[in-house]
Amino acid sequence: MPAVSEHAGHPDAIAQDMRAAVRLEKWNIFWTITYVGALGAAMGSSQAMKTAWVEDILGLIPPLAFLIGERFERRGADGRYHYGYDRVNGLGFLVAAVALAAVGVFLLKDAVTALMAQEHVTIGTVRVWGRDVWLGWFMIAAQAYACIPPFIIGRKELKLAKSLRDKLLHTDALMNKANWQTGIAGILGILGIGFGFWWADAVAAAIISASIIWDGWNAMKVAAGELIDGMPRELGDEKLSQEADALAKSLHQQFPEAKAILLRETGRFIRAEVVGARPGDFNRDKLKIDGCDDWRIDSISFRP
Repeated sequence: MPAVSEHAGHPDAIAQDMRAAVRLEKWNIFWTITYVGALGAAMGSSQAMKTAWVEDILGLIPPLAFLIGERFERRGADGRYHYGYDRVNGLGFLVAAVALAAVGVFLLKDAVTALMAQEHVTIGTVRVWGRDVWLGWFMIAAQAYACIPPFIIGRKELKLAKSLRDKLLHTDALMNKANWQTGIAGILGILGIGFGFWWADAVAAAIISASIIWDGWNAMKVAAGELIDGMPRELGDEKLSQEADALAKSLHQQFPEAKAILLRETGRFIRAEVVGARPGDFNRDKLKIDGCDDWRIDSISFRP
């Protein structure tokens, strides 16, 4: 019978938080669709509005990737995938990061082109109940609405991402933060046009695009590190995980003769390998490490 990982599906310690994250991401998708529709209807010729609209559409990628990855994770290990499907989450993280950075570059190009061409964007009026109303007010209203759901959902995602050690969920939280900040920048750009500053719209779009590229680039570095068996990293950072450091120190203390303690991150879990030492009477179930939750340690193996 083929050997499989001791981990199968979601550990009981995080099952409740996983269910909460799934519900939150479903609501995230619903609200994103509503304000993407609102922005699309009010977009007009504004470059900042176009940039915000495209970014909000991109905002659908992380929650969709999370929901797909979560379904695969629940399958656990099988005869074809002895270590389960934990890395599906990391794969979704990489896909979201690449898409984010690539579209950010595209949108920045559009904004810079508009500035170089000195395009003077105009916002017209529409007849409402016998009165001419500036379309900019509708754009501002749509942007203001688009700021509210990302602000609320993003704060909830950050809390869950920390408890689940979920980089994809954390990236989604950062994207939601970027979305409501984008909305504010878009509002300022529209007001700038209203006051006669033709460049305000394109400058706002360029600032938004630069923020998208920066977030995408940082996310790509962390995602690539995980997929090539890099040391576990902190959420949203390239710094080494404090939990991984605590695990390595504990194993070094228990096996001082070991030549090396090798750690790698697989999704939200950590796998350790002790090189040059024998397990002896080592009992994995009795391993308790300050600063590292037990559920994160998926397996500990020994290499002579």
